[in-house]
Amino acid sequence: MAERTNSNMLFANFNQDFSCISVGTRKGYSITNCDPFGRVYTMNDGARGIVEMLFCTSLIALVGAADQPQSSPRKLQIVNTKRHSMICELLFPSSILAVKLNRKTLVIVLETEIYIYDISNMRLLHVIETTPNPEAICTLSPSADSSYLAYPSPVPSPATPGISAINSVPSSSSNAAPQSGDVLLFSTRSLTVANVIQAHKSPISFLSINSTGNLLATSSDKGTVIRVWTIPGAEKLYQFRRGTREAKIYSMNFNSVSTLLAVSSAHDTVHIFKLARGKEGSGSTNGQSSSPSPSSDSVDTVEGGVDGGYEAFIEKKRNGGVSSSLRKRSLQVTKTLSHSMGGYLPNTLTEMWEPSRDFAFLRLPTSGARCVVALSGTMPQVMVISSEGYFYSYNIDLENGGECSLMKQYSLLDSGDDSSGLAE
Repeated sequence: MAERTNSNMLFANFNQDFSCISVGTRKGYSITNCDPFGRVYTMNDGARGIVEMLFCTSLIALVGAADQPQSSPRKLQIVNTKRHSMICELLFPSSILAVKLNRKTLVIVLETEIYIYDISNMRLLHVIETTPNPEAICTLSPSADSSYLAYPSPVPSPATPGISAINSVPSSSSNAAPQSGDVLLFSTRSLTVANVIQAHKSPISFLSINSTGNLLATSSDKGTVIRVWTIPGAEKLYQFRRGTREAKIYSMNFNSVSTLLAVSSAHDTVHIFKLARGKEGSGSTNGQSSSPSPSSDSVDTVEGGVDGGYEAFIEKKRNGGVSSSLRKRSLQVTKTLSHSMGGYLPNTLTEMWEPSRDFAFLRLPTSGARCVVALSGTMPQVMVISSEGYFYSYNIDLENGGECSLMKQYSLLDSGDDSSGLAE
């Protein structure tokens, strides 16, 4: 089924605390406040394919749109909207697919590279080579103090064991080596690999880190099960069932206090899962320790980072250290049920085998639209941005859950429709 989109809207996303929405159009870009809803800034200076805010500051990262006149998807511009000034302009070797920011770090995601900058002086800190990542699956912690980057882990090609696929990236993504369901955690503070998480059996489809940088949500391309892990220890805390039918995951976001996780998918639904406060504590004492037992491989427990940074980590993989650990570990999991180390199987019989179901849910008003979902930090509301150019606000019963009720619907594009008001 074709995806329903508004041809004028090229990009839309929430900022890091879900208080604002940035929109890129064929004419330019705009910033809209979520609550109360209203446009606060508009600039028509050419097509924008990516518009990312730094929280509620006047700092905005802009990328041109492909196939648009006077617009380059390879050019990044950092602007100050209050001073109407250009802070810097950077040109990259290929199209910019995603931009991630926190108060200390700027991350630029290309198809086969990730660039990490110090946002205070725009100094390039590190470049990570990746296997082809055309969907820019990557997340950066909003927290500058616990600043981790997570992206699909490159794995050795099955045809050449021990040789990292990272050093032989195919020129076309269609020839890419098979993706694993592993996630690589990289510290942008120490510029070292912090951990590798065996998150799913199928390739990763979406990643999200909470506001404090200590939880990671993962989904695979099947989209049926969502898992939540500790950062950087890679301990599995939660396992949620989105549905039984496979679905493309469009977005995942924690609320500001990490008690809820909202997930949107191609099935025109949004699921909200509850992260019980008590379980976090019990999770750390139920035997799923992030420290390896003497007989275990330590693939998931490189918590202190790898000396020498990313290159040293890849060198270790090339020498068979991590790749052989992965192979040994998969065999080990098959043989025993008692040492999952944050893998697929529970470590104690007290953990439920069946993933938890959603706490609340909502159905979108129209079918076939891609949407980004977030939870308000000030009101008991679920907020949805639709690829058709609409913003929806749903009321959530925080005590009983169940189906959320649509309260308001606004247009993100036409200022005349900004007060379209109650939709139900």
